[in-house]
Amino acid sequence: MNKAIRLKVKSGYVKSFKAGYPLFTEDAIINLKDVKTEGSIIELVDERQQFLGRGYYGKQNKGRGWILTRNQQEWIDQSFFDNKIKRAFEYRESFFKATDTNAFRVFNGEGDGIGGLTIDFYDGFFVISWYSEGIYQFKKFIIQSLTNLVKFKGIYEKKRFAVKGTYIEDDDFVVGEEANSPLIVKENGIHFAVYLNDGAMVGVFLDQRDVRKKIRDEYAEGKKVLNTFSYTGAFSVAAALGGATTTTSVDLANRSRSKTIEQFSVNSIDFESQEIIVEDVFHYFKYAVRKQLKFEMVILDPPSFARSKKHTFSAEKDYTDLLEKAIIITERNGIIVASSNCSTFGMNKFKGFIDKAFQQAGEKYKILEEFGLPKDFKTVREYKEGNYLKVVMIKKLT
Repeated sequence: MNKAIRLKVKSGYVKSFKAGYPLFTEDAIINLKDVKTEGSIIELVDERQQFLGRGYYGKQNKGRGWILTRNQQEWIDQSFFDNKIKRAFEYRESFFKATDTNAFRVFNGEGDGIGGLTIDFYDGFFVISWYSEGIYQFKKFIIQSLTNLVKFKGIYEKKRFAVKGTYIEDDDFVVGEEANSPLIVKENGIHFAVYLNDGAMVGVFLDQRDVRKKIRDEYAEGKKVLNTFSYTGAFSVAAALGGATTTTSVDLANRSRSKTIEQFSVNSIDFESQEIIVEDVFHYFKYAVRKQLKFEMVILDPPSFARSKKHTFSAEKDYTDLLEKAIIITERNGIIVASSNCSTFGMNKFKGFIDKAFQQAGEKYKILEEFGLPKDFKTVREYKEGNYLKVVMIKKLT
């Protein structure tokens, strides 16, 4: 690689980098204008020129790059990527050996030492997501590392970064053989149809694996279940397999109906016995109140931010009011699965939203259990934003 560009860190940010914080922002750097090209190797130094870390420049959300090593003697070359990916695979050895699951994350960005990069595994196929043009410049190294380490069927990529002001969620087949479309994968014995070459999202969110299993194994039996923001109906499938009497899946996207029908079908569930509704969730809540509908389980997993013709939803601002609407249509002693993937707040603040929502609704509750990211979504303590998932199982008491 080219010679590293030295970037001077403002004094107020030095402590956090020394403590292990891996993402640097524009505000943290005095001379960021010295970097002209994404993918450039950079070295962070303090105002006394003491080495803080080496990484790369890549525009991602509010960040401008990632520290990859704090060892001044470690270079970012082929062996660096080989070692990082090898350790990541060893950490997930039990997943590779599992017989009931063949879809999981094998590399989780900064949690495995390379911010801006994730790699998912789907029954022999790898899907690489590049979150900046900067990390994309290391594509050859990373593809070579995968080739060196393991036999695979094929590799796909998702380019999730802006080029010349246009944000692309592009994807493409890279190498090997092409996957079936759909490809049927397993998760704790549940089947899911995924599409590796059909947009940024393949059809199932792997980070909710533990929650789906818990719903199927312990919570769904005998319950009337409402799954809001249902996407392809993965929670509904888990609930149906767990013995739910009925499931109702609600999502605004037109594709959600056909995708949910498909997920039921690959699990040999009669989709006609389930209710699948294409509608704004906020409208559905009003409809449910008007018709006096009640559910024994309500699953609430909205995106961090969403916009429809009549509503704009921000998890940090609006989750409390959304949860209050869910409380109203939940039966006494019913279960609410409250979930958020918003990275701007943690579990304690999320519990504050829950408490406020129940106060506003004039109801009492009990928290039964909590979930974060599953083991394969490895995180580091120094970067709290990376540990984004918060799921709370709540029992409505009154």
